[in-house]
Amino acid sequence: MKPTHLCALICLLVAAAVLFSGCTGTTNTDSTPGTGTQTTTPTPTAAAAEDVQVKVFHAGSLTGPFEKVKAQFEAEHSGVTVLLEPAGSVDCVKKITENGKPADVLASADYALIPQLMVPDDADWYLTFAKNRMVLTYSSESKYADEITAENWYEVLARDGVRWGFSDPNSDPCGYRSPMVIQLAEGYYEDDQIFETLVGEHSAITATEEGGVYTIHAADPKPDSTTLTIRPKSVELVQMIQAGGLDYAWEYRSVAVQNELEFIELPEEIDLSSIDFAENYATVQTEAKKGDGTTLYVGSPIVYGVTVPKIAEHPDLGLEFVEMLIGATGQEILTADGQPPIVPAGGYGDVPDALQSLVEMKA
Repeated sequence: MKPTHLCALICLLVAAAVLFSGCTGTTNTDSTPGTGTQTTTPTPTAAAAEDVQVKVFHAGSLTGPFEKVKAQFEAEHSGVTVLLEPAGSVDCVKKITENGKPADVLASADYALIPQLMVPDDADWYLTFAKNRMVLTYSSESKYADEITAENWYEVLARDGVRWGFSDPNSDPCGYRSPMVIQLAEGYYEDDQIFETLVGEHSAITATEEGGVYTIHAADPKPDSTTLTIRPKSVELVQMIQAGGLDYAWEYRSVAVQNELEFIELPEEIDLSSIDFAENYATVQTEAKKGDGTTLYVGSPIVYGVTVPKIAEHPDLGLEFVEMLIGATGQEILTADGQPPIVPAGGYGDVPDALQSLVEMKA
C-alpha cells in the first residue's frame, strides 16, 4: 500500500472513532483514563421547556404589594414566572369578559365588579381581602401645600392656578369614587356648591338628586385639562404629582404611602373607608359607560376582591398565588404598604377547598 493511501486510511479510522464516541455521549468520571465508573449523558433531543407563566390582572393600586408577592411566589416556585398586568379594575375585567384574554388571577379595587361583571359566566367564586380609603395627595412643591388641611381642602382646590385630577370613572374604581367623595363633602361641610365649583365648572360631569340619592353622570367626562385632569389610571397621576404637572390628585391611601406622597386624610363620613358609614356612602352613585350603554356604581366601603377566572390557563398556580396573598405573607406585605388586609378573607360562592382554611364564608 502506498504511504499516502495508508495515511488516508488511518485518518478515516480516527475520525470514525471520534464520531462513535460523540454519539454515545459517554464521559469518564474517574481520575484515571479508561478505569472506574462511566456515566452516559444522552444528547439533548429538544430545547428545554420554557418557564410556566402565571398571568395576574390587577388594579393599578395593587402594583406595590403585588410586586412583593410576585417575588416571594417565584422564590418558592422554581420555573414559574409571574406576569403582572396592572390597569383600571374595570379594564382588567373587560380583558377577560369581553376580549377573552386569559388570566390566572384577577384582583379588583372594587370587589363588587366580580359578582356584577364576572359571575357566573367567567368566575364562580371570589374573596374580599383588603381595604383602603380615599385621600387627597400632593407634594411639598404643590401650591398651598403648607396651608391645606382636612377642613379647607375643597377651598384650596378651587383657588386660581391650582391643578388637580382624578382617574377615569369609566375605567378605574378610584375614578368613579373620587367624585363620590366630593359630592359627599357637600353634606359634611354644609356647602352645596362644592361639587359644582370643583367638578361641574371644569368638566362635562354633572350631578342630579332624586329621593336623597345623588347620581354623578360621568360617562363622558370631558375635563378642561387645565384645572381638572383625568387619566385612565390613578397611578398615572402619581407621576404627575412627583413631576410637578399636578398639585393634587385623588388616590388610595396605600398608593400615597407606597409612593411617599403627602396626603390629607378625610373624615370617615366621606372617605369610603368605614362600614359604619355605609348607608351614607350609598347616597351617592356614579353613572359610567358600559358597552354601548351605562352602568351605576353605588357608593360603598372600599374593599378589594380576587378570583381565579374560569379562563385561567394555570388555575392551580392561580389558587396558590391567591393563597399566598390572603395568608401570612400577603397580610404582612399589605400592612407594610398601607393597605389593611381583611383577616380572614371573606369568601363568596364556590370557594375551592384549598382556600377554605383561610376564608370566612359569607352569604
